[in-house]
Amino acid sequence: MQSTTEKKPTEFFPKPLAVRAAQAAPIIAPFISNAQAALIFDGMRGGEKNHFMQVVIDLADRIDGMALTDEQEGKGADAMVYLHYFRGGSSWFITEKDVAGNVDQAFGYTVLNGNDQCAELGYISIRELISHGVELDLYFTPRSLADIKAEREKRAA
Repeated sequence: MQSTTEKKPTEFFPKPLAVRAAQAAPIIAPFISNAQAALIFDGMRGGEKNHFMQVVIDLADRIDGMALTDEQEGKGADAMVYLHYFRGGSSWFITEKDVAGNVDQAFGYTVLNGNDQCAELGYISIRELISHGVELDLYFTPRSLADIKAEREKRAA
């Protein structure tokens, strides 16, 4: 007599770090430039591979949990900043990702050339940023826009 229950394949919990990083890579790929991706993935093969794998996993978790366009509307300075992009003296602080999960129409706070006086909230194309060599800050800690502004003000004083 044959059993009616199928034998399930062995499941590993928690999944190995390398598997989790491989699953996270497609999530972060649209948010980083090809050059930055190459550096990260080179790091995942080197002596610090576990560190870089964890960075990829943490970043993917943060991107998955980000607010979508208009979800933080009305919060003003209390809006949560999830991602920070930078190049030279310019910074882009992303508070919402594209409603479709894409990188074409994010929302955030832009500071060009370190000029906080002229900084503004608005729509930001992450795709356009990374096409111009802007890098994602891999070690940015999410916090409120008010905290970001206060930190920048303190540094400028």
